[in-house]
Amino acid sequence: MEEDFLLLNPGPVPITDEVSAAMDQPMVSHRSAAFEAVYERAQDGLDYIFEQSTLDGSSTATAGGGTSLILNGTASMGMEAAVANVVGSAGRSPAGDRTQSGTDGGHVVALVNGKFGRRFARIAERYADVTRVEVPWGESIPLEDVRAVVTDDTDVVTMVHNETSTGLLNPVAGVGEIAEEYDARFVVDGVTSIGGDAFKLDEWNVDIAITDSQKALAAPPGISAVYVTSEVESSLDGESAPFYQDLEWHLRKAESHQTPFTSAVPLFRAMAVAVEDIVEETMPTRIARHRRQAEAFRAGFTAMGLELFAAPTGATELSNTVTAVSLPDAVSGDDADAFFDGVTERNVSISGGQGHLGGTIFRVSNMGGLPDDAIRRGVRTVGEAMADAGVDVDVEAGLDAADAELDAE
Repeated sequence: MEEDFLLLNPGPVPITDEVSAAMDQPMVSHRSAAFEAVYERAQDGLDYIFEQSTLDGSSTATAGGGTSLILNGTASMGMEAAVANVVGSAGRSPAGDRTQSGTDGGHVVALVNGKFGRRFARIAERYADVTRVEVPWGESIPLEDVRAVVTDDTDVVTMVHNETSTGLLNPVAGVGEIAEEYDARFVVDGVTSIGGDAFKLDEWNVDIAITDSQKALAAPPGISAVYVTSEVESSLDGESAPFYQDLEWHLRKAESHQTPFTSAVPLFRAMAVAVEDIVEETMPTRIARHRRQAEAFRAGFTAMGLELFAAPTGATELSNTVTAVSLPDAVSGDDADAFFDGVTERNVSISGGQGHLGGTIFRVSNMGGLPDDAIRRGVRTVGEAMADAGVDVDVEAGLDAADAELDAE
């Protein structure tokens, strides 16, 4: 009997029946009290996730707190909004106070070791002078290289926390210290970490954090969220940003649980249910589960004879939400279809490499609310598809290793 479809892509991820059902309710006006109640529920849940993503449940919010905003677009919109609203007003007076920077847009340092770090840099280049700290995809970014280019004239530092394209967890804490030392704003893409792993706003000196609905939050794709700390609010310049992404305007409307424009009502409803599920599970439990399941994927794949793609050094670590594995020579390049077709035939969906990593790696996700059996099935499916494609793997050894991690307390 054919098994149910299993989605293991690093976004979109599976959603619950309750989240799906929330989108089927009768339509209401986006300016109604009913919608405002939905926005408030979603915002309250997001505040919890942004501010209390720790293993002990302690708050990581800055002293002045901040505001969660829901945007009618995916996280790329949030990334652009974060940069565009800050660089336009990031200049400093001789006394060190932030003032209008004029027309040059200021200076941004962008860290790049994967597709989404590169995207952040490309976004910033539309608004400011950008210096890239760039290493080959999958390699660790040395903190000393960051320190070498951040100066007193740097207005913003951009960084991806969890690089989805390579399965690396980048050293946000160390970069945040450097940004703070030079009084630069720190904008972090937490798209595939927030809601699934630890994220510490205050300790890491994060000014604006971005996440997406269809990743670890386990909601449908189409909307995203940003957290704007109170410390950065005075530095926002909505006039410098695209009209649709004016964060000052979004902050004003959020006071009444609204957005400036027509909201995607069904998606907001789904988000509200998804984040309430996270609150019920609690972030400490959710973080621990994601880490245990990621360990199971890594242990399972390596025990069967495969190699992880990235080998982090220094403060960089392997991702706890996305696992990237190198394709053996027998199923790499033009021969990769034999493996991926075998996975598809087993009614499972995984992802290949992005950009120049196509035909080089495969990626699986444990984001959201996956049960342990889904991780076991993912390991088994990969092993069986590899074997069918002619790769010498030990599927049983992989399953035993995965089980040992999943069963660990």
